[in-house]
Amino acid sequence: MEASVLAPRVPFLLRPPPPPPPRPSPRPIGLRSCRPAFRLKSPRFAAAQKNAEEAVGAGDGERAGFPEEFNDDEWQARQREKTKEWHAYRQKEEEEEKKKTNEYREIGMRLKGYPEEEVRKARKLVSSFIRSAEEVEEKIEEAAEKGELTELVLMVIWNRLDLARKDEEKDVIRSLDLLYRRIETEILKRESTPAMRLLNDLLNLHDGFDDEGWLKKCRKCMIDMFPREDPFSMLVPSGFDMENHQGRIGLPPEDDDVLLRVDFVREVDLLLQEVRGEQQNFQPPEGFDPEAVAARLRQQEKQTTIQQVEALLELAISLKW
Repeated sequence: MEASVLAPRVPFLLRPPPPPPPRPSPRPIGLRSCRPAFRLKSPRFAAAQKNAEEAVGAGDGERAGFPEEFNDDEWQARQREKTKEWHAYRQKEEEEEKKKTNEYREIGMRLKGYPEEEVRKARKLVSSFIRSAEEVEEKIEEAAEKGELTELVLMVIWNRLDLARKDEEKDVIRSLDLLYRRIETEILKRESTPAMRLLNDLLNLHDGFDDEGWLKKCRKCMIDMFPREDPFSMLVPSGFDMENHQGRIGLPPEDDDVLLRVDFVREVDLLLQEVRGEQQNFQPPEGFDPEAVAARLRQQEKQTTIQQVEALLELAISLKW
């Protein structure tokens, strides 16, 4: 006791660690066999599993779950041919769509060379023509008097006509085509010579049925339009008394647009020569498709108009007061 008390104390860190406690011997653990949480005893599942096992175990190259013709070489060749045709059809559709897009872009680029303000006014004017319906004639004449009918207006209508043709809108095509021809006629009428304006007015007098009555009306209009061609009437104005040498002689107005019969005959004859030359080179299309039938109808209409112009020319040549 005294010795232990008197013995020097060993520092805590230098003391030997206590011996570890004895470990208990491990107990054997019995592992149970893994079983599914639920059992699939459906007859359909069992039949499908059996068929799959038979297909896999057959070893004849057949694949489970596929029809028998899947392994047929001829069937596979036909399927490859169908796939090739489908890809070709799809490529053709894409090319047509691309071509259509380029055509739309080309139509939109036609007006790039014109000033934007003029293009905007022309589009607004064309829209007013389309909305005016029955009053379109008055609108066209009013615009012609103001000088608003130009080639740009025709270009705007032509662009809309092309778009309608691409979309195959038959009613719109018919309406725009009539509007284009009417405005083109009005522009040509304003820019044409007095002889051509008279010719247009005489052709418009025809009702399509009574040729003799139409020629009588044309003869009366020619007599009123052409001045008399006797020597005295050409030198002396109307209203002057040749016997008494009395009457008022005034200066002709500055805008006096006198049309002589000889000028009318000359211009109409030149027009007929030009049109006949074009008709000789024309070959009417064959077939009964809509385009061929329409072309033949237009040709018949031109021939009828040419015959009417020839009749007017003969009437002007043989005209007597």
